[in-house]
Amino acid sequence: MAHPLHDTIVAPITGLQSAAVAIVRLSGPQSWDIAQKVFSPWPETVTPRLARYGRFAHGDDGLALPFAEGHSYTGEQSVELNLHGSMASVRQLIEACVAAGARLAEPGEFTYRAFMNGRIDLTAAEGVRETVEAQTAFQLRQAHLLREGALKAAVSQVRDDVFGVLANVEATVDFSEEIGDLDRLGAVGELDSILHLIDDLLATEESGRLVREGFTVAIVGRPNAGKSSLLNAILRAERAIVTPIPGTTRDTIEEWAEIHGVKVRLIDTAGLREGEDAVETIGIQRARDAAQNADAIWYVYDAQAGWSKADKDECARLPTNTDILANKSDLLTDPPTRGRPISAVTGAGITALLEDLTRGFTEYEVGIAINARQAPLIQSARAALKLARQTLVDDIPVDLSAVHLRDAVMHLGQVTGETATEDMVSRIFRDFCIGK
Repeated sequence: MAHPLHDTIVAPITGLQSAAVAIVRLSGPQSWDIAQKVFSPWPETVTPRLARYGRFAHGDDGLALPFAEGHSYTGEQSVELNLHGSMASVRQLIEACVAAGARLAEPGEFTYRAFMNGRIDLTAAEGVRETVEAQTAFQLRQAHLLREGALKAAVSQVRDDVFGVLANVEATVDFSEEIGDLDRLGAVGELDSILHLIDDLLATEESGRLVREGFTVAIVGRPNAGKSSLLNAILRAERAIVTPIPGTTRDTIEEWAEIHGVKVRLIDTAGLREGEDAVETIGIQRARDAAQNADAIWYVYDAQAGWSKADKDECARLPTNTDILANKSDLLTDPPTRGRPISAVTGAGITALLEDLTRGFTEYEVGIAINARQAPLIQSARAALKLARQTLVDDIPVDLSAVHLRDAVMHLGQVTGETATEDMVSRIFRDFCIGK
């Protein structure tokens, strides 16, 4: 952040759109003084966390809620001004606050100040952003765990354990005559336990990615199998064009849906066959590419027409994470010979299909999960610990293992913020919205 922390800043914290109610936050050492200039009646003796009704300088009425230093979101003296949510009213109140001595907050500056004032760590700050951006129940639950400090606690525990080994190493280097040599075997055992904890953290990256970014499903199959009809049935909207003409879908159609609290990206694709023209050929290749990159694949075939050699050949080219769906099964008198029976027209089998798709999530108790920023840092800490361990195993002087242990401590501290560089912190808050 380019501006000093002793400024008093102001911004709406309820978004930049019209609403019934809006909240404008002042934060910084002059918050109460500025609030007194823009809100009346301001009390002679301020009672923190006691809302007062009054009128703002631009004519609107509402509430002023003061917070004392050390007891606000940012850790600073602050005031939250509640008013009617018209953009004109919000804009005029902010202009009045600026005229009284505040400046406009940068994106993420409130949360940045909370971090700088020790109210939260970097993982909790990322949890704030994820809470704001959450679109599904699972994303919200995962974001709550970050804000509540679950990941910080796990990483801090690992870091404290590394500090313990480092302290023993340094003690035996500095005071070997008094306390003797390092118990190398014992130190290696401690490092093995720490490495196990780190591996457990790293194993959460993939589940975290799926919750944050979404679970991708490619819907593939021969022309006229009912792929687009299936997409429309799940979305309950006519998103894809459906006709009896083979090759209607000539490109991928992507739609997001929340299914049982999980963010799912559904990709409808062109029918798999030999393309009749250049455009269809490109669409078919995109269908194959979508299948290769998807987390799950639904191969849809026309159960009324039956499982054909062409279906068998196309399915054989797909990855192993492919489920075969026998669409139009409502038109059969006997169960289909291959795959799960469904009907995009009647909806039969689709509820069970979606339950099976998300069962891995709905049966999984959402826990802490590292993100794309944190994973490389934890990987670096793991690599440093492996080097420290090898140093002890190879009977190399123990002071060299201390170098690697300090590296591990530094990398783990960068996850939570204790040893993060200014550039690293700035990159995190750069993606925040105004008012957070």
